[in-house]
Amino acid sequence: MRLGSVALPLAGGLATVAANSVSAGCRALTKPLGDAVFSRNTEVYKYESKNFWSNTEILSPACVFRPQSTEQLAEGLDALVHANADFAVRGGGHMGIKGSNNIDGGVLVVMSNLTTLQLNDDQSIVSVGPAYRWQDVYTFLAKHDLTAAGGRLGPVGVPGLLLAGGVNFYGNQVGFGCDTVVNYEVVLADGSVVQANRSSNPDLFWALKGGSSNFGLVTRFDIETIKSRKVWAGAHTVAAQYVDRFLAAAATYASDISDPKTHIVPALVPGDSTLASVILFYDSETESYPEIFKPFTDIPSVSSTVGFKTVAEFAAETGEMVVDGINDVFVAGSVTGASYEELHQGISIINTTFFNELPKLYKQIPTANISTIQLDWQPIGADWLKASEARGGNTLGLDSSKTYLCYAEVVEWIGSAYDDIVAEWVEKTTYAINNATQKAGLYDPFNYMGDSAGFQSIFPGYGEKNHQKLISIAQKYDPHGVFQTLMPGGFKIY
Repeated sequence: MRLGSVALPLAGGLATVAANSVSAGCRALTKPLGDAVFSRNTEVYKYESKNFWSNTEILSPACVFRPQSTEQLAEGLDALVHANADFAVRGGGHMGIKGSNNIDGGVLVVMSNLTTLQLNDDQSIVSVGPAYRWQDVYTFLAKHDLTAAGGRLGPVGVPGLLLAGGVNFYGNQVGFGCDTVVNYEVVLADGSVVQANRSSNPDLFWALKGGSSNFGLVTRFDIETIKSRKVWAGAHTVAAQYVDRFLAAAATYASDISDPKTHIVPALVPGDSTLASVILFYDSETESYPEIFKPFTDIPSVSSTVGFKTVAEFAAETGEMVVDGINDVFVAGSVTGASYEELHQGISIINTTFFNELPKLYKQIPTANISTIQLDWQPIGADWLKASEARGGNTLGLDSSKTYLCYAEVVEWIGSAYDDIVAEWVEKTTYAINNATQKAGLYDPFNYMGDSAGFQSIFPGYGEKNHQKLISIAQKYDPHGVFQTLMPGGFKIY
């Protein structure tokens, strides 16, 4: 992944390209905004059309539109709508679903030069443009002994994470990342620019907290900051012989998340010898090895990176796991449980089903072509969801009386020849997991958008009430369905 968040302005737009050689959208943009529109023979196009995390995302847009300001984006969107032209929008470029943030033959709108990054006077709010990835934000805030509830991997983009909800290190204290957004600047389908917050367009404000890009294009996020000099964090990795004990530790934590300063991400990584590794995060610059982590830290480790560091340093450390230029799929799912026994049963069913299906994948893809396979979990309990409610709530529809154990299946591979094989395998494996958890009475329809695959359903999992409310808000702010039709990528509200 390219960790640089913004591309240098380069000369060379579409002004010299014959009108009949480009798409309707490119023609519509060229006359009013030619300096911000780039054809295939320009360096900007060559850079921006490849500036994605996964090969899965790389397509062939007719041109690239790189607005220099919110106003220029608004003017460009208005031109595209009037031309009835297809377009895609890329923020951080981390959603590894073909067509989610890129397009064949249409206009690729990139947010690279929307680069607001500043603190307000009392440093309680940081305003962030959609050009950035979280590593940029954390590095900026660390200079002020601050951080934010953003992505856990430095290379993840700001807009995609926040519009999906935003799982973060501070969830048990502040809720989802979207819950810490106090204002959005949004370009609507009619080309107008509005602010969405608790007092101005409050319904749009709520919808953007997990509703993705179904309502408008966000050009600035105003986010609460968190005071932080250092945290105690790292990865604690144990050998295959301890997997059962490791899964029990994950269920123990999930069943009683008694310390809001904590966050964990337990994961299994199959290979010649399966490794079990947990990301441990504790919001303290002085206290190490808290009691709540003992079920993990009492297991002998084969490696450990835990120690005191800034969030920026830790996000860079976790970001090293991100491999650029591979093919990738994430798949999400959830179970719920009211006790250790139920949560342990849920995590065991997911684990057993996933590993039972793995031989079918290995038979079809050479080991050398499999970059990564991983299964990880995210416990979300009462503290997390009550923190969300205290900030006004979001669209995700999670119930604070329940404990959720969300999971993500990850497969990364080399060679497009295996795309269809992986796609079929993950879909069948996911259905097998869901069938097994349904049979046990533990299944929940919530799929976290940030970890979901293109074949998965998102908004019905938010609950019927929230789903219908989102549909109504989308119809209010985008009555002609621009973001449902002209922008085909992403998860849609229907």
